[in-house]
Amino acid sequence: MTTADIVSKLWNLCHILRDDGITYHEYVTELTYLLFLKMAKETGTEGQLPKGYRWDDVAAKDGVELLTFYRELLLHLGTQAKSARVRQIYADASTSLRQPKNLRKIVENIDQLEWHDAKREGLGDLYEGLLERNANEKKSGAGQYFTPRPLIDSIVSLIKPKAGEVVQDPAAGTGGFLIAADKYVKAQTSDLYDLPEQQQLFQRKKAFEGVELVQDTHRLALMNLMLHDIEGELHLGDSLAPLGGKLTKANVIVTNPPFGTKKGGGLPTRDDFTYPTSNKQLAFVQHVYRGLKPGGRAAVVVPDNVLFEENTGAQIRTDLMDKADLHTILRLPTGIFYAQGVKTNVLFFTRGMTDTKNTKATWIYDLRANGPSFGKRTPLGREHFAPFEKAYGADPYGKSKRKDEGEEGRFRKFTREEIKARGDNLDLAWLKDEGHRDADDLPEPEEIAGEIVGLLETAMEEMKALQKALGAEA
Repeated sequence: MTTADIVSKLWNLCHILRDDGITYHEYVTELTYLLFLKMAKETGTEGQLPKGYRWDDVAAKDGVELLTFYRELLLHLGTQAKSARVRQIYADASTSLRQPKNLRKIVENIDQLEWHDAKREGLGDLYEGLLERNANEKKSGAGQYFTPRPLIDSIVSLIKPKAGEVVQDPAAGTGGFLIAADKYVKAQTSDLYDLPEQQQLFQRKKAFEGVELVQDTHRLALMNLMLHDIEGELHLGDSLAPLGGKLTKANVIVTNPPFGTKKGGGLPTRDDFTYPTSNKQLAFVQHVYRGLKPGGRAAVVVPDNVLFEENTGAQIRTDLMDKADLHTILRLPTGIFYAQGVKTNVLFFTRGMTDTKNTKATWIYDLRANGPSFGKRTPLGREHFAPFEKAYGADPYGKSKRKDEGEEGRFRKFTREEIKARGDNLDLAWLKDEGHRDADDLPEPEEIAGEIVGLLETAMEEMKALQKALGAEA
């Protein structure tokens, strides 16, 4: 059986969960509690679990006794397990299952999976497949925590993390960027075997650091990292709070921060930000260029409003281009993110060795104009990024020889002086989007509705910023 086959079988267990009143959003969390126990058995790592609270102990029970024991197990592992990682995965865990027969059915189905094939294919890939399936299920709402793998892989291949570097994701979601960076380093080092023992240890335990705000997403990310043999620190918390300022300075930061304003409209509680703002993406951009070591490189997914928002937005962009070399912007196509109608970009930059005049020119690649709208009908693939990757070049710092393709092409260079003349507005587009699409290429109705909502939210943020500016001038 392939990974896709096993993922389909696991996903079908969700129908059993649904029969017990469990929502789409809770599916993977419920399965994770049980899969962790089973995978620990299959990989010979049950030593991290207390005796009496392992897979065979669950599988041996039935009826009300099974459900009662399972509830006790969740509480015990979340509070008493010796392994800190196990305690984190089961922290505050509880089950929404009410019918013992449904729990029994899930246990039996998990037991009957072809675990030999799953191990051969890679348990990490199996789990990532389950997370991706959940993200693509529109009713689950999980897509907000899941960046498409083709985009992640493309970004990581351009940033080129190296062995010995600290890689950070301050908005880790389910851990996709960290895992892709780890895979990239392993591919360059014969699965780390080319490295001295001390450096292998660093890669497994210290090379990767992340932060995730939502507890259920945090436990999914922990499971994901564990199955990929990554023991780096994944904090449960908010990078826009003091925790973010205490993270290790990184050589590489790759991230897709959440969209929108800070919950409740308040400002970040970081006291080290020069430009406080309730716009989460602008705050995260500040975090990233401040969190890089001199010479460190970053790629950050941001919505269009980060490129053009005035007042504080303009100040942050100016500060970014002073402190870092913002060498490349990729304008992403629409329909990439679940239920997100907002248009997005990737900022690629390198932290300067000094704090002034680091950006001399910014190259912009427009992958959006006259391109397909991605969704179920047109799935996003790695091949869609190939032209951009070729134009970007082999140098991770954006220093490869590049060609300005002019007004008819997709790749253009804008000098710092040209950008400054526009008030440091980086929303630079020159290709006219003809908007002619075949019927088969039209986005889903909910994607169109999501785009409208995104535009309205952006407009509201601009109006609030204008209102605030007018109030300050009065």
